[in-house]
Amino acid sequence: MNGDQPNGDQPRIVEQRGLYYDEIEQGVVYAHRPGRTVTEADNVFFTALTMNTQALHLDAAWSASQPFGQRLVNSMFTLATLVGQSVAQLTQGTIVAQLGLTDVSFPHPLFHGDTLYTETVVLEKRLSSSRPGQGIVTMEHIGRNQDGVVVARAKRTCLMWTKDAHR
Repeated sequence: MNGDQPNGDQPRIVEQRGLYYDEIEQGVVYAHRPGRTVTEADNVFFTALTMNTQALHLDAAWSASQPFGQRLVNSMFTLATLVGQSVAQLTQGTIVAQLGLTDVSFPHPLFHGDTLYTETVVLEKRLSSSRPGQGIVTMEHIGRNQDGVVVARAKRTCLMWTKDAHR
């Protein structure tokens, strides 16, 4: 069988994508699932890959004597995962460009074995005045651990395609 439908027509293909500017709703909370459990290997690999030699991420013995009593997950890994968890639901194939990140904070550390859950709230959106068929969306990503404690926040502004302009 070659994958054709019984009547000889080709099968309908549904490709995963994010939301177009027109589909994004201001004030809505988009919950991104599944969560991401962070391992020691994730943290050490990311830390080494980015040449961040901070002992708080690499040295278990030294970190044990510090205020949190253990190694912390690299905050840049946390930020990258926070944004990454939103991609499939919001921006996959519908973003033109990321314009910036602001108000990044890490109010509580993430530790090895914690699971990061991200939600996104759309704060504002407007059509671009200089780029027809595109709009500017500002959103806030909020990351929580498995206990619901906020571990990261970031405001992100993106240039997005409108549905009719992107083919």
